[in-house]
Amino acid sequence: MVSTFELDGARPRMFATSPTMAEASSVLPHGAYTTLRTYGGGRRVLRFGDHLARLRASTGPEGAALAEADLKRGLATALAAAGHGESRVRLTYAPPRLFVSIEPLQPLPAACYEEGVSCVSVPVRRQAPTVKDTRFIRTAQAAYHDLPARVHEGLMVTADGAILEGLSSNFFAVREGILHTDDEHVLPGITRALVLDLARGLLPRAVGPVRLDQIGELDEAFLTSASRGVLPVVRIDRTAIADARPGPITRELGRRLDALVEREAEPLSG
Repeated sequence: MVSTFELDGARPRMFATSPTMAEASSVLPHGAYTTLRTYGGGRRVLRFGDHLARLRASTGPEGAALAEADLKRGLATALAAAGHGESRVRLTYAPPRLFVSIEPLQPLPAACYEEGVSCVSVPVRRQAPTVKDTRFIRTAQAAYHDLPARVHEGLMVTADGAILEGLSSNFFAVREGILHTDDEHVLPGITRALVLDLARGLLPRAVGPVRLDQIGELDEAFLTSASRGVLPVVRIDRTAIADARPGPITRELGRRLDALVEREAEPLSG
C-alpha cells in the first residue's frame, strides 16, 4: 500500500492511500516528480540535493520555493508515519503543492543481479526527455502492461533504432570496451550520473548510444535507477548480450555504487 502525504513546509498531512505507486500519482495534480529510496533502516537517502535540484529545474522559477531543510524534515516525519523498514519514495511537485508518496521497498530478487534480466524495445518516447513529468507515468504503465512474460524492462528507441533509455531506468552498453549511453534524448537520472562518475578510469566513454542492429556486438549492457542500482541486461528482444551472463564491468560498477552508498548516504535528520 502507498501512503501519500501533502507537505506544508516541514509538516506532512495524510492525503490518500493507493494500491500502487502509479495509482498514487494518478490522483495527484500533474507536476514534476523524482523517485528515490531509503537506506539504513529508512533513515538515510543518497544525493537528496540532486533530487531536489531536478524538481526545481523541472518546474522553472516556481521551483525556488522548495526549501531543502523543510523538505527533509517533512520527509523524515512522513517516513516515520509510514513505518516501513526501507521505502521507495516519490516526491511530486505541482506548484505550489508538494506531495510525498511512500511504499515499502521491494528489492529485486538476487537472481536478477546474478543472472541478469531481459528487455524488449518498445515504440514509446518521452515528449520532454529532460523533464520527469507525471503525465508520462500512465504511458509507461500501459507499456509495462504489454511487455511479454519474464521481460523486465521496455527500452525506448528512436526511429533509426538508437536505444535511448528504459521506461523507468537509464540504459548503458559496453561495446568494444567502450561505454555507451545517450545524453541528449534521455532523462538525466541521478543514479545514471553517479555511475558515469564511477566509470571514469574504468573504461573510456563514447559519444552517443548504440543501436538495435548493434546488440549482437555488445560486450555488456545494464540498467540504472534509484531502486535497481546497477542491473545487468543479458538479452534485448531475441538477441543475447555476449554469453548471456552479467559481465565484469557491470559487476564492478555495481560494487562501486554499493560502496558509494555506504560512504555517502546521508541522514534526513540529525
